[in-house]
Amino acid sequence: MSAVQIYGGRSTDFEAKLAETVALLQRAAAEFQPLTQASSLGPEDMVITHLLHAHQLSASVFVLDTGKLHAQTLALMGQIESRYSLKLNVYHPLPGAGEAFEHTHGTQAMYQSMELRKACCGIRKMEPLARALHGQKAWFTGLRREQSQARAEVEFVEADGADRHKINPLARWTTGDVWHFIGQQAIDYNVLHDQFFPSIGCAPCTRAVTLGEDFRSGRWWWENESAKECGLHAKDAASTLAHKEVAA
Repeated sequence: MSAVQIYGGRSTDFEAKLAETVALLQRAAAEFQPLTQASSLGPEDMVITHLLHAHQLSASVFVLDTGKLHAQTLALMGQIESRYSLKLNVYHPLPGAGEAFEHTHGTQAMYQSMELRKACCGIRKMEPLARALHGQKAWFTGLRREQSQARAEVEFVEADGADRHKINPLARWTTGDVWHFIGQQAIDYNVLHDQFFPSIGCAPCTRAVTLGEDFRSGRWWWENESAKECGLHAKDAASTLAHKEVAA
């Protein structure tokens, strides 16, 4: 079975959610420039990239190549560039940083402690993210409220520092909505999703799940639920804007 068959199934108000999302993308493109999309190459991000292209909205797209991504994930970059005539901005860890970390702590360091795992994420994700976001007024993410407890109250628009906003256009979408739209629009996606990888990150930190397991259970499965974030989307409650409604 394909991931579309496994996970797909639109909610009854899907068309309203889609219209809401498009309105937010358009509003953001008008209000915030320069504007970029952070793409993990996951299904949500593939949907956002597709919508940006379909509605001819001005936003760059960047990918964090951690040096530990699956080959199937990396293959999507060429597919995106070809289909949408788009040049992705790809950010890597600083030269030698990942190698130095492994030399000191070993290649299995992420399994030894949460501190070491987060240190690895810091080198491979957080530092490159800071470079990717430098000078941007806003950025799109694929965060959804359904994804985890930590994301259950994610807003459409959040403050991200003094002069930048984080925009989550799929906040209200369900997993079924995402995969319904992917199937409907024949959007490219990571073939690992067909092998029961619902959430895909770095190869050492991602595994397949069984039917019935939580969506995020394949990520950092040796840690407890409350710890399952790399830091990219750590939320400062005081910075969240009161933008729960999307203006059409």
